[in-house]
Amino acid sequence: MDNTLYIKMRHRVQVEPNAVVNLGQLALLISEESIEKELAQLSVYKVKKSDRNIIIIDLMKVIALIKKACPHLDVQTIGPAQTIVEVVYKKKQSSFIAFIAVWFLLFIGAAMAVMNFHEDVSMQQVHQKLFYMLTGIKDKQPLVIQIPYSFGLGLGMILFFNHVFRKRINEEPSPLEVEMFNYQQDLDQYVIMHENKESMKNLDDR
Repeated sequence: MDNTLYIKMRHRVQVEPNAVVNLGQLALLISEESIEKELAQLSVYKVKKSDRNIIIIDLMKVIALIKKACPHLDVQTIGPAQTIVEVVYKKKQSSFIAFIAVWFLLFIGAAMAVMNFHEDVSMQQVHQKLFYMLTGIKDKQPLVIQIPYSFGLGLGMILFFNHVFRKRINEEPSPLEVEMFNYQQDLDQYVIMHENKESMKNLDDR
């Protein structure tokens, strides 16, 4: 009979308020089928109102509970030492007016940013000089260059961000998604270090 349990803590899980978090939600378990089923239902934590929206479950606490339930098991750990439990509260549905207001502000802000950039680099003069170099004709509004440039600017932004509204163009992540991922990783690491009481010991702690 194999008395070994392999456990890998998940990085992040989502639960509802006042939920009871069991081991099957927090970790991947590999052992005998009967042991897996028993431990998967093992209660690890009860979400309280005072927990707000982030809870850190430490691997040491999980191992202690497993040893208490099954003292004969040899627990082998793989992967992260903590799991971030995110308490998902019901979100208030935003109104259509608020959506339009935010969209309008973002649209105006983006337009102003593009126009200010073009003004800073004297884009109109660049187009005029480029048109003169190609045709030998001086034109204050070289639409032959400006119109394709405008379409190309929008197309370039779509390709750069790899999205057309909610539809992804290909599987490669966009630079914005990579930055958001890195930010989330840093945020998770901060939360783990500062919310996990087991990771810190003060002078007053005995």
